[in-house]
Amino acid sequence: MRRYGPAVLLALVGAAILRVSLFSELYLRYVQAGLRPYLVVSGVTLVLLGAAVAMITRGTADPEQEHGLDPGHGLDPGRGLGAALGHGHDPGPEPRPGEDSGHAGHGHGPAGPRVAWFLTLPALALLLFPPPALGSYSAEREAARRTAQGVGTFPALPSGDPVELTLGEFGSRAVYDSARSLQGRTVRLTGFVTRDDDDTWYVTRLLVSCCAADATTAEVEVRGAQAPPVDTWVTVTGTWRPEGKPGSDAAWPPVVDVTSVRRVPQPDNPYEKR
Repeated sequence: MRRYGPAVLLALVGAAILRVSLFSELYLRYVQAGLRPYLVVSGVTLVLLGAAVAMITRGTADPEQEHGLDPGHGLDPGRGLGAALGHGHDPGPEPRPGEDSGHAGHGHGPAGPRVAWFLTLPALALLLFPPPALGSYSAEREAARRTAQGVGTFPALPSGDPVELTLGEFGSRAVYDSARSLQGRTVRLTGFVTRDDDDTWYVTRLLVSCCAADATTAEVEVRGAQAPPVDTWVTVTGTWRPEGKPGSDAAWPPVVDVTSVRRVPQPDNPYEKR
């Protein structure tokens, strides 16, 4: 069975990729939606490669059988071909000084060391237990990077209240919009809950350009309501509270006075596009 290790590993990795990209929306936890076709092609290719390697391995004779050795007779391959064929005692090469004469039994073979099977564990984990999307821990570790480079005017908001905004758009307008287009408007924001040590809480979203590895944080401080548990997904409705001059440290994080907080399921795509 160990001879099929490379084939099994290729097939497992391919199946894991197809599990999260072709048969579910779980890939959105790790990459942007536009990368789905590439993931599907990669998964199919790996599965086909695994099948091809298995067929090639099956058609290749086992080295022991090729040399006439019968493992069932208890012969030690280290004794040499002559001994196996009954042509007298062939002790094989003498061990060098300090070398263990029992080296032949420590687990190496034509398919490599048995420890290589541990490489299947990450693939099995992704196949059976896909990791969750990034949450509050990642948001807290990513320091907010704020500069006044974006200060200016923004396009007018759509008419009608409440206006639904992404956290990234709300934060940009709240911090950098010199025309204060959010003033007097009711907004609706969706994200997960994070908290500070002083019990200040935020509705938070992670913004990605390509995949989860480049995620940055957008967060809005929530006032006027009790905090749900950390990592709970919520939709909050309220009005922006201006603080500080546009582009200043005092303007960050933006603040919203809420009128309602509603728990919601985590969306299929938990990230916003940066």
